[in-house]
Amino acid sequence: MHTELGVVHTKIERPDPAAVAALSAFGSATVHEAMGRTGLTRPYLRPVYPSARLCGPAVTVLLQPGDNWMLHVAAEQVRPGDVVVAACTTESEDGFFGELLATSFRSRGCAGLVIDGGVRDVADLAAMDFPVFSRAVNARGTVKATLGSVNVPVVCANAPVRPGDVVLADADGVVVVPRERVAQVAEASARREENEAGKRERLRSGELGLDMYAMRGPLAELGLRYED
Repeated sequence: MHTELGVVHTKIERPDPAAVAALSAFGSATVHEAMGRTGLTRPYLRPVYPSARLCGPAVTVLLQPGDNWMLHVAAEQVRPGDVVVAACTTESEDGFFGELLATSFRSRGCAGLVIDGGVRDVADLAAMDFPVFSRAVNARGTVKATLGSVNVPVVCANAPVRPGDVVLADADGVVVVPRERVAQVAEASARREENEAGKRERLRSGELGLDMYAMRGPLAELGLRYED
């Protein structure tokens, strides 16, 4: 997918904002499960401060290693509520992003950044409450010398992301929802949470998962025994 360099696509298809808002009510684990256990990035993408959380359509960026030029180019393409999702043509943990770019992104209404690379100024990002999920924290700076692309399909931490796909991230992980499935996944997530609410009450009352999930029979068939 990393083949198109030197292009900025200015028109992308974004999903219904109401569907994105509905999806944003759920956690990454719920959304991942509701999609059939798909959509997760690799777990090395972590929030740069504990309460970071984001959900929005992706403006995608393909970076060159050690070069953050395309993040500045991407700022112009951001609409309110968008999440910038940055991948790299090869692995790089340099500090592509910091407080100044976050200030620029926020002025455009950006809802946050997911980057398969490094970021810096994390104390400032936390103070700004600008959500960032990154591969690394690294003070090392970058240059502006080589073309990448904006709004092309990318692979970010092993997850395919197209422009306009919805990215949701919290302390449990980062999950990508195809733009055409956002409403359906939000509905499936709601059903899953309703089901879990009933289970939660049963567990709170003292019922064991062994019984609620009918585990005793299969365990016995496999030879589990209890000894005093």
